[in-house]
Amino acid sequence: MATLSEQQIQDIIERVNLRIGTVANGQGAKLRAEKQLEAAEQVELGDGIYGAIDEAVAAARRAFLHYQRQGLEGRKAIIASVRASMLENAERLAEMAHAETGLGRVTDKILKNRLVTTRAPGPEDLELEAVTGDQGMMVTEFAPYGVVGAITPTTNPTSTIINNTISIVSAGNAVVFNVHPSAKAVSAENIRLLNRAIQAGGGPPDLVTAIPNPTIDSAKEVMNHPDVALLLVTGGPAVVREAMRTDKVVIAAGPGNPPAVVDQTADVDKAGRDIVAGASLDNNIICVDEKTTIAVDTIADRLVRSMAQNGAYVLKEHELKRLERVIFQEMGPPRKPGVINPAFIGKNAGVILAEIGIQVGDDVRLVVAEVPQEHNLVWTEQMMPVLPVVRVKDVERAIELAVKSEHGFRHTASIHSTNVQTITNMALAMNCSIFVANGPNYAGLGEGGEGFSSFSIASPTGHGLTRPRSFSRERRITVVGALRIV
Repeated sequence: MATLSEQQIQDIIERVNLRIGTVANGQGAKLRAEKQLEAAEQVELGDGIYGAIDEAVAAARRAFLHYQRQGLEGRKAIIASVRASMLENAERLAEMAHAETGLGRVTDKILKNRLVTTRAPGPEDLELEAVTGDQGMMVTEFAPYGVVGAITPTTNPTSTIINNTISIVSAGNAVVFNVHPSAKAVSAENIRLLNRAIQAGGGPPDLVTAIPNPTIDSAKEVMNHPDVALLLVTGGPAVVREAMRTDKVVIAAGPGNPPAVVDQTADVDKAGRDIVAGASLDNNIICVDEKTTIAVDTIADRLVRSMAQNGAYVLKEHELKRLERVIFQEMGPPRKPGVINPAFIGKNAGVILAEIGIQVGDDVRLVVAEVPQEHNLVWTEQMMPVLPVVRVKDVERAIELAVKSEHGFRHTASIHSTNVQTITNMALAMNCSIFVANGPNYAGLGEGGEGFSSFSIASPTGHGLTRPRSFSRERRITVVGALRIV
């Protein structure tokens, strides 16, 4: 995909600021996150926020009909405006998301907002495909669906909304969001900013809409609304099942429990550093984050030492026993998922360790626990920076355990190895939407790795990382016996 240079981004920001009437100064003073949330909740309607789902869908439908007449060049201008606005507001939205949800780290949320803003594909993803031959010419083009209904999570509220908007609007659609109730204020503010940016770029109002107080019932209303043509669900299994009961096209993101395997050929020091960075990103609430590390026994000691040297606190056995009583509501039988205590989801490592009397600085980003392979942590998507490390005899057993503990979600997995055949064997065995070799898992999202970014990873429905083409209908045009000019 085409990426924007820093100068292009700055030029766009200046143009957008002139049209919106704001002043961009990367250092500008911001309201504290709590005051931002209070202001967002006070101004409930307007800029795409409507009082009821019917109103939000009707407005999006009107916007879509207008938007159809703008063409690809119009879409490009709108998406450039969106990117500029979201870069400008990345920090403020991150602060608001953290204040409202209590999850993750502000610095990591800023990274996520910037990542999706710059690396999510735009209208260039829809370049036509042409085939010519003795029989004439065939062209494949990509048509919009109309109004898309999108369900978003509390874990990645702003990055998901930004990413979804860029993909869905680039494909020529409008979108109605039913956001997670625990992130409704920051999500509403995000949608207001998107609407202003779209209009600043020459687009219609209400191309992106939502309601101020989303509920389970409003989510069902979006899913079953006759004017919603396609559903994008980024949430838990229950909401995915609800969407699949409808008669609509569904793109559904699902759970993950990503394992990271480290074999005897790996650069062990780098593997330890990468895994700590990946597993601790936004305190492990991202579905692609490493949830389990499986290490070949001969390098396991070195790997754990590397983790300790790169921001991890390694638990002693008696400390693990105390921590289990804190982070689990119920551990359950061996080799089965436990029930995580929601009070500690997305909290800093230091907050979790303080519950068992261990005081550490904020530079400690991850808690590491050596456990047997049947331990519940291995089989549970913990969504907190507590990472189990399992020792196995050889890489074959490591891959076997990785496949089983991932539960067949086919979401994300990684390996640290310099053996090409071993890397290939694990990639084949996992068959995931994202597979990373020799890097943190977030490299598979385009952060420190190649490729585009997406925060709706639709493994259950087979779409993988969503992009504008995911929200398009293919249209073939065939001209028989003509337009072959060679």
